[in-house]
Amino acid sequence: MNHSRMSEESMQRMEASIPELAGSALKLAYLQALTINGKVMEARHGKLVETTAEGAVRVIRSIAMPTPVRVGEKRVRARKT
Repeated sequence: MNHSRMSEESMQRMEASIPELAGSALKLAYLQALTINGKVMEARHGKLVETTAEGAVRVIRSIAMPTPVRVGEKRVRARKT
């Protein structure tokens, strides 16, 4: 059986497209949620908000701001005691 191997260059090109593909998938999921359910929940600027298909935005509550993480950095969530 002949197994074709991908070159390193081809693999790097494909990996470089992951952020764009992920962004497109996220946008599609967002639009599908609005179409099917009429609203989505999302985090915006430290707030949990509900956005409707008509464009209305309702703040549900405040949430913690995102924790910045550098590329390659690993984070471990501390256990509550």
